[in-house]
Amino acid sequence: MLQLFDFSLKLNGFDINKAKLALWKIQTLTDDEFDGYLNNKRSEVVAFHIQNNPFYKSLGENIDLNDWESVPVMTKRHLQQPLEKRLSDGYTTKNTYINKTSGSSGDPFIFAKDKWCHALTWAEIMNRFGWFGIDFNTSKQARFYGIPLDKKDYYKERLKDWFSNRYRFSVFDLSDNAFESVLAKFQSTSFDYINGYTSPIVQFAKFLKRKEVVLKSVCPTLKVCIVTSEMLFEDDKTLLETQFGMPIVNEYGASELDLIAFENTEDQWQVNSETLYVEILDDNDNILPYGKEGRIVITSLYNKAHPFIRYDIGDIGILSEESTLQKPILKKLIGRTNDIARLPSGKTAAGLTFFYITKSVIENDGNVSEFVIEQSHLDAFKIKYVSKNALSNDEKETISKAMIQYLEPGISITFERVAKLDRSKSGKLKQFTSFIN
Repeated sequence: MLQLFDFSLKLNGFDINKAKLALWKIQTLTDDEFDGYLNNKRSEVVAFHIQNNPFYKSLGENIDLNDWESVPVMTKRHLQQPLEKRLSDGYTTKNTYINKTSGSSGDPFIFAKDKWCHALTWAEIMNRFGWFGIDFNTSKQARFYGIPLDKKDYYKERLKDWFSNRYRFSVFDLSDNAFESVLAKFQSTSFDYINGYTSPIVQFAKFLKRKEVVLKSVCPTLKVCIVTSEMLFEDDKTLLETQFGMPIVNEYGASELDLIAFENTEDQWQVNSETLYVEILDDNDNILPYGKEGRIVITSLYNKAHPFIRYDIGDIGILSEESTLQKPILKKLIGRTNDIARLPSGKTAAGLTFFYITKSVIENDGNVSEFVIEQSHLDAFKIKYVSKNALSNDEKETISKAMIQYLEPGISITFERVAKLDRSKSGKLKQFTSFIN
């Protein structure tokens, strides 16, 4: 059988067979061999960019190759300049993989990966999906992603979908009428797995619950559902498991890097240690021990076209105490650093945390299907929600009390019922947004 997905990668200059073999060799290293491998790759990628990348050389003037902690932390603000100024010698926009981040962090930018690095990214992704019996060459994907609306990019994505053996559902229309069509497609198509943004997949599960339908009963070929790009809360995971009738797997990645972590068959969020090096740092860039909460900082070990070295991705998380160099485990992903709510008293709170507190109150009766929280001033929050019926004054009071109890007295909470929530161009939903500079 023609390996169509592999063939499409090779056609674009990504040597996927060589990449799969290289990944396998890394995965079969002993603990001691892996320690040497990691130290060599870290030093190698830093030395390469010091010698071949003027942008990085100016950033890393004081690097001591024998002292990893002397390597500076990069942020997205460092990358807010034309891509051509950030590329290594010998690399151009013509001989590299070019893409753009979604901008969900507030700092979108264009980036490059050399073709070998990108081939390894695909080898990593295919390896992880393979844990659950998914083969990109043969398995049919039900895809819940955004799609560009201009004609050229729209048809480009549709062509990629065809080569990738996937069918794409719109995430911009989450009405019951739209979901009826989605359900009909599942009934008539032998899908092997679901992949896509968390929030529209959760909305589809809520629709199935109202219909009293378990998805696997109408599409028995389904093996697994893999959610990505947005936070998956425990109660939503339980809902998905119940209404889909199959394992729910949490993926964490970044387009400019690679797949960062993927839930394994033991329900552990296993970090990619083969092509990335992930650290947790405090506010002063000190390395924190396993079990401590801090900023997630990542080094791409293979990207020679563009440096991502000790790159602060803008997320906060914890590596489990059970982690090893070869098998780090992401214990918790807390949210983005720019998802922090600042309050009149000077106190700060993780936006997603109090989003979750509100969620436990607002969704308990099934009336509200989706909501987001916006902060316009230190003391002013707005809850925008989609619901069958408007919230009563008593319900608003209960929700307000829960938020005040978690945050602090003296804040005002207003409510706005909307027909649908605005999503980014990519189709992602941002659960908490602060408009305070």
